[in-house]
Amino acid sequence: MEQPHVFQLENLAKSYGGREVLRIPDLTIRRGEVFCVVGPSGSGKSTLLRLLNFLEPPTNGRVLFGGYSSNGRGFPPLEVQRRVAMVFQRPVLLNTTVRANVAYGLRLRGERNVHDKVRRALDDLGLTLLADQPARLLSGGEYQRVAFARALVLDLEVLLLDEPTAHLDPSNVALIEEMIRRTNRKHGMTVVLVTHNVFQAKRLAHRAALLLDGQLVEVSDSHTFFDSPRDPRTAGFVSGQMVY
Repeated sequence: MEQPHVFQLENLAKSYGGREVLRIPDLTIRRGEVFCVVGPSGSGKSTLLRLLNFLEPPTNGRVLFGGYSSNGRGFPPLEVQRRVAMVFQRPVLLNTTVRANVAYGLRLRGERNVHDKVRRALDDLGLTLLADQPARLLSGGEYQRVAFARALVLDLEVLLLDEPTAHLDPSNVALIEEMIRRTNRKHGMTVVLVTHNVFQAKRLAHRAALLLDGQLVEVSDSHTFFDSPRDPRTAGFVSGQMVY
């Protein structure tokens, strides 16, 4: 029976050099939702994504995903990890064509029907006319769309996004946000988005969370979080007040 959640975090903590930067006693991320984590720079948002993407083990506690545990003793099997992908704030593309960049993960995994899968991904993200263009010649918005295509062409269960529109102009921000909505609706994919942009989170989130100094302040549905938050620190943050 399929679980209603994709991630379960239990007594999770992460430290660097003896300094604790993240502590989450309990958090569930539900299957098929857009879950937005907001907070100021340095609050632990990117660290959380790195733990969810199995790039680092937690110092204490565990991340449960797909019936497996990521903890201080190891990660889930590679085939389980591959159901999760991340688009970074500043993605790195290969010094080759757009088409080759989108195909890279598929070829690395030895997938079949690479050409057809890449063609569909390019078409979905409006990149068909740029397929044979060198990635180094792309604009910022085009570059980010290629990074999205490279992730979405894979058979994913969860897409992790780290400030994906931080350096884009308003038209490209709107385009990326629509891609996120469409990906979630069309494929039922769980999306975990971290951002300092409260307005973006309000536009996209089914549920939202506030991280301050590595601590979860509030987790609630979008309406409650943005319109009638339970915690005064959440109210301060979403209204633009300095709470850190």
